[in-house]
Amino acid sequence: MKAQSTLSLALILAAASACSPTASLDATEPGGGGKANAQMLAKGTANPDLIPRELLFGNPDRAAPRLSPDGKRIMWLAPDEGVLNVWVAPAGKLDAGKVVTKDRLRGIRNAGWTADGRYIIYAQDQAGNENWHLHRIDPEVGASSDTDLTPNPEVRAQMVGGSREQPKFILVGINDRNPAHHDVYRMNIETGERTLVEQNDAGYAGYVSDENLELRYAYAPRPDGGIEILAPGGDKAGRGHGKKDWAPIEAIEQIDSMSTQDAGFDASGRYRYMIDSRGRDTGALIEIDTETDERKVLYQDPKAELGGVMRDAKTRKPVAVTVNWDKPRWEVLDPSYADDFAALEQVKPGNNFAITDQTREGDQWIVAYYSDKGSVSYYQYDRATKDSTFLFFINEALEGLELASMHPRVIESRDGLELVSYLSLPPSSDPDDDGVPDEPVPMVLLVHGGPWARDNWGYNPMAQWLTNRGYAVLSVNFRGSTGFGKAFTAAGDKEWAAKMHDDLLDAVDWAVDTKVTSKDSVAIMGGSYGGYATLVGLTFTPEVFACGVDIVGPSNLVTLLETIPPYWAPMVAQFTTRVGDHRTEEGRALLESRSPLNRVDAIVKPLLIGQGANDPRVKQAEADQIVAAMTEREIPVTYALFPDEGHGFARPSNSQAFNAVAETFLAGCLGGEYLPISDIGDSTLQVPAGRELIPGLSEQLDD
Repeated sequence: MKAQSTLSLALILAAASACSPTASLDATEPGGGGKANAQMLAKGTANPDLIPRELLFGNPDRAAPRLSPDGKRIMWLAPDEGVLNVWVAPAGKLDAGKVVTKDRLRGIRNAGWTADGRYIIYAQDQAGNENWHLHRIDPEVGASSDTDLTPNPEVRAQMVGGSREQPKFILVGINDRNPAHHDVYRMNIETGERTLVEQNDAGYAGYVSDENLELRYAYAPRPDGGIEILAPGGDKAGRGHGKKDWAPIEAIEQIDSMSTQDAGFDASGRYRYMIDSRGRDTGALIEIDTETDERKVLYQDPKAELGGVMRDAKTRKPVAVTVNWDKPRWEVLDPSYADDFAALEQVKPGNNFAITDQTREGDQWIVAYYSDKGSVSYYQYDRATKDSTFLFFINEALEGLELASMHPRVIESRDGLELVSYLSLPPSSDPDDDGVPDEPVPMVLLVHGGPWARDNWGYNPMAQWLTNRGYAVLSVNFRGSTGFGKAFTAAGDKEWAAKMHDDLLDAVDWAVDTKVTSKDSVAIMGGSYGGYATLVGLTFTPEVFACGVDIVGPSNLVTLLETIPPYWAPMVAQFTTRVGDHRTEEGRALLESRSPLNRVDAIVKPLLIGQGANDPRVKQAEADQIVAAMTEREIPVTYALFPDEGHGFARPSNSQAFNAVAETFLAGCLGGEYLPISDIGDSTLQVPAGRELIPGLSEQLDD
């Protein structure tokens, strides 16, 4: 996730809630909504045969396989005592796997081999606070060798670079000297000893290193939201001839700042790669000869941003890219790889795939296959024989279930923008699977976070959960989303609660006009920016939506920007130029006018709010203040708070608990099916307000 995306969800969140298709709170009688809300509870239908929430939102069976650099071992993530941990086995012998870590709290979600395969490094925070620490494990020893390489509890560590040439060392950014700025250290992986490489007094947002662990470039944010690229001594090759001072060599304007980024070096360090939108609308993959500054475009799509770059394991030169407009596709750049991609396409025709890992020699790959109607499956690909060997499904129990298709749709906004969207329907409502229901069904408008992110085609547990309960699900890439060119992203600048919201309203109108749903049967829900959009929906357009589910969404844009985490200080200009400047009178007035907290009196439909107490991006105060304002006005609201979560619900027990509450809420609101609340389990769910509005919730909490 990019540092700029302060509201992006790092996790898949879930929700559901309690109201009826025709009922609404009485907007003319303050506090009168309490009776109306109570009358609309549990209007849905309890159905014990629905797909269990645990199956959709619990731990995966296995996930994220990684081959050791020599290909002799394989690691993956899987539960141990109900918590995701790292497992290791000899390659080809998964059944001989042994767990090598012992996390008993949040689970490990990001781990990889060191360049020599000697150790495994994983990242972990505390209770969702996003102060990521780097841990080192010796897989031969196991959990007793677990060493926190960055043990200061207030530190947020981030990887800057690794190297095949110097496998015992990594470059790590650590903000222990100044919370706002990461200094760069060269760290010995085995001992944890570190040597200062760069003291970041200038407040650079990041650095680029090569295969020799040399810092070649730095990125400095500009007050206008643009970025300055600097090099030692101003040398364009980034080598600086031994000079320690940094000087600018080129600039990235504000409009290009989210579609231009570094893509590393080749093995020689001479050729640098970038995704670069300067002089074009979408980012092109370019190759830069750092000695001559000659630039060559390797690939560009006129409509969509590049989704990823695959590189040769030895030369580190790009060999293929993914492009994603409505569905992802591969474009092969190196003809010597054409047969490999042709072979991979035959393994699971109709599925998309991603190469997620390869050995040091590039002879063995890990390939993940994705569809919209089933679990991700992993294969090991042998490049010499062109054979693929099945490894595992992420969730084998999903195979054979009746799941919903995801249909790409392009919806035109009122001012002519193309909004790439995705529609999923309950299978029973669309027996011929053409994306058109036999008759209108209740719908959930599911709004992505970011907003500088995008929705994608593929398996989505939230969409499967909601369609299984009887709802259509529509996800819209509204203006401001990334992935569709810089002009589309820039069209969202300073349009929070304005044209960005208009796009969502236009999508609802499209769904009503095409008889996907009916006007009074649409809920809005989402996480992070999607939570903000939910609050906007219920305050700026209070009669459009039947109810809303807000997950970690900001209610006041001024307080949101005033509490940006210190380590995002270099990126403040991105927020002030794209959202509004809380430091000026004019900017503050704009932000106040776009803040749902200032329009609480307009709320006439039921609202469910979910929040993590340790969220460093959208502080708990964002939820507390709107709940307090609604309570003061006797406007019903249900508030689900998790004391051990951050920006999203990482622990499966917490995710399932919130989904149980949300599912009952939505069943009352839209009249769908639901599984009664029964799996609060060992979650830490607290409900400071509105527990009585959710049938069965008080009984579960009182047990």
